[in-house]
Amino acid sequence: MSWLLLVTIVTAIAIEPANTIAESNLSGTITDRHTGETLPRVSVYFPDLKTGTVSKSDGTYSISRLPSAKVLVQVSSTGYKLIAVSIDLKLVNLMDFALEPAITEISEVVVTGQSGGTEKNRAPAPVTTIPANHLLENSASNIIDALASEPGISQVTTGVGISKPVIRGLGYNRVVVVNDGIRQEGQQWGDEHGIEIDEFSVSKVEILKGPASLAYGSDAMAGVINLLSAPSLPEGTVSGQILSNFQTNNGLVGNSLNLAGNKNGFVWDLRASDKRAHAYKNKYDGPVYNSGFRENALSGIMGINRAWGFSHLHMSMYQLKPGIVEGERDSISGAFIKPAADGESMIPVSSSDYKSYAPEIPFQQIVHYKALIDNSIYLGQGNLKASLGFQQNHRKEFANSANPDEFELYFLLNTLNYNLRYSFPEINDYNLSVGVNGMWQQSENKGEEFLVPAYSLFDAGFFGILKKTAGNFDFVGGLRADQRTQQAEALFLNENGEKVGEGTDNASERFAAFDKTFTGFSGSLGASWQISKSVYTKLNIARGFRAPNISELGSNGVHEGTLRYEIGNPNLKPETSLQFDLTAGLNTQHVAAELNLFSNTVNHFIYSRKQTDTNGNQLLIDDMPAFLFTSGKANLKGGEFTLDIHPHPLDWLHFENSISYVHATLKDHPDSMRYLPLTPPFHWTSVIKAEFGNLSGPFKNLYVKVGTDLYAGQNHYFAAYATETATPGYFLLNMGAGTDVVWGDKTRFSIYVSANNLTDVAYQSHLSRLKYAETNNATGRNGIFNMGRNFSFKLIIPINFKN
Repeated sequence: MSWLLLVTIVTAIAIEPANTIAESNLSGTITDRHTGETLPRVSVYFPDLKTGTVSKSDGTYSISRLPSAKVLVQVSSTGYKLIAVSIDLKLVNLMDFALEPAITEISEVVVTGQSGGTEKNRAPAPVTTIPANHLLENSASNIIDALASEPGISQVTTGVGISKPVIRGLGYNRVVVVNDGIRQEGQQWGDEHGIEIDEFSVSKVEILKGPASLAYGSDAMAGVINLLSAPSLPEGTVSGQILSNFQTNNGLVGNSLNLAGNKNGFVWDLRASDKRAHAYKNKYDGPVYNSGFRENALSGIMGINRAWGFSHLHMSMYQLKPGIVEGERDSISGAFIKPAADGESMIPVSSSDYKSYAPEIPFQQIVHYKALIDNSIYLGQGNLKASLGFQQNHRKEFANSANPDEFELYFLLNTLNYNLRYSFPEINDYNLSVGVNGMWQQSENKGEEFLVPAYSLFDAGFFGILKKTAGNFDFVGGLRADQRTQQAEALFLNENGEKVGEGTDNASERFAAFDKTFTGFSGSLGASWQISKSVYTKLNIARGFRAPNISELGSNGVHEGTLRYEIGNPNLKPETSLQFDLTAGLNTQHVAAELNLFSNTVNHFIYSRKQTDTNGNQLLIDDMPAFLFTSGKANLKGGEFTLDIHPHPLDWLHFENSISYVHATLKDHPDSMRYLPLTPPFHWTSVIKAEFGNLSGPFKNLYVKVGTDLYAGQNHYFAAYATETATPGYFLLNMGAGTDVVWGDKTRFSIYVSANNLTDVAYQSHLSRLKYAETNNATGRNGIFNMGRNFSFKLIIPINFKN
């Protein structure tokens, strides 16, 4: 990838002398509004410039190499209300900030899908932001698992190693995951294909709920999960951290080393991570054979920040080796069994197998490479953002115990992402952005077994987004046109299942060639109203578009991870949706509440259903139940409600609640087919948290919390052909605590302890694929249950160098 670095450097050298924008700076003093005391270590950050600084011990701050343009700055510190204000640096170079103490965070700047940085409460579309400390306080096995407790967010799981995001009942290719400005492309069509992103590299998450096709194109019908790395360090700073995590249930051991710096505008950030786990266990199944995984990742960011903008190069390598849980058991004892070395017989699983950190047959091996050049250039008062990214995904499946090094499925996917976007100078509080983005893909079948055809894809979308601010009102609207071309290659096999040319004697056609072009239009119109300092409301209407993916169009084979034979449908039409969102919020010093309601109608909604033979019995192909992709008209409605209470005078006490509900149906279908597959049940999370920020002694920012998760039974399921079954409700008790250990005015280390499912409840998530594993004949229980009691311990050791 050395050519990418070369392009970045050449671009930076060429732009800097050619760009005529004047260099500016900003300085001032930050104080407490009530006491007048100066405040040290306050963050002053420019989200659109990816640069910032912190105030000194006397409360003063200064930052140079800024463009002489109108930019958004956010000023934040723990225990204070965030300030977000636009500053015209042509006119202002000195600005003081007086922070108001606050128990709740009133607003947090987000940048998802907007013309520029926008406060959360002023963004018409519903947005959830998850800061770094929330990620640290909760235990998880991967980054999507870490988000699944957020209101409106769920996950389709295949054990604990693989999670796929679901937003308001929609998942798979209907959710776009963006990592540092590039959409993650790793064959999201598969149930057991997770997100190839290092959990430890994520510093902040923005979740945009609802159609977000304007800025992200096809597939963003349900929303966008934007995963962000830590911002660039202040000028002259070099620092890092060591992070370690241990979890008791599956012996998970995770370690990550990070070093970053900023010297004269040259920024860099390097990270190396390793994570591994053996089989998890629960009260009913005991240890679940082959549910462990191994993961390691390397990532780096390097670039320059200047008055004309920035140019950053992102590079990463991610490897994951998860076991595939098939759930085969002894018919009498119910104990797990595994393939023997002869590849024919089955033998009992030993105790050492359960404790092994090396997944056994069958397993996957995923390697994902990614490189991205991200540029932001100020041209006068306008801003040009240009990015070019390359991703390569290797996905292999190994299932032959007689020859464990022989892969059967092997997908090789190459993706080139491009994005060009120009934001015009603001005129009379109007902000206009126009752009084009899309991707080119090519996927090859390099294995001996086949599930989807080899294919190539190209898409492009042109969009425009207009934002208007009028006092306490914000209006955002836009339009987008998309076109996606997808070409699949024919595949012929002989009697031995080997690839042969068309016309070979006795050859059978496994995949038929097709050439499909899908076009669509997207649009949105929304408004937010700051009724008062504490009350706001928002309304948004959006139309989404999604082209069918390669699995839905052309699959024809056994999908090992989902325990079924999948059959595609090349006659599927693209999905289109129309969604209405209504939000009302309240933010006071001691109460914060928000209600989000939505209704989403999806035309040509694509789903898979189990097939039957002519006698009405389950159709089996290669000893697996057969599923065919089809479509219908779907409606999803529901919402989320959050309530955060800080009773006066107990300002240190937090009572946090969130409720999520989705009702998802198919129109004009019989009762057994009325409800959409994989619809998450009603979910209520409640947490009581005590925070003690300024204790005497070495312990700072101490917190203790007790929480519950209530999942109602899901009786609204796709019952036809036994595709899905009902899921009983369950109640989980969780706890957590953490603190910074400080002496000598420095944080020496931080500790986070959490306990999930303290009462060791045996349960099955409705969105767990292991729920449909084989029946345990010894107990009569169907499928495999989720993880039991689990304790997590995290240790963070800062690495500080002299500034």
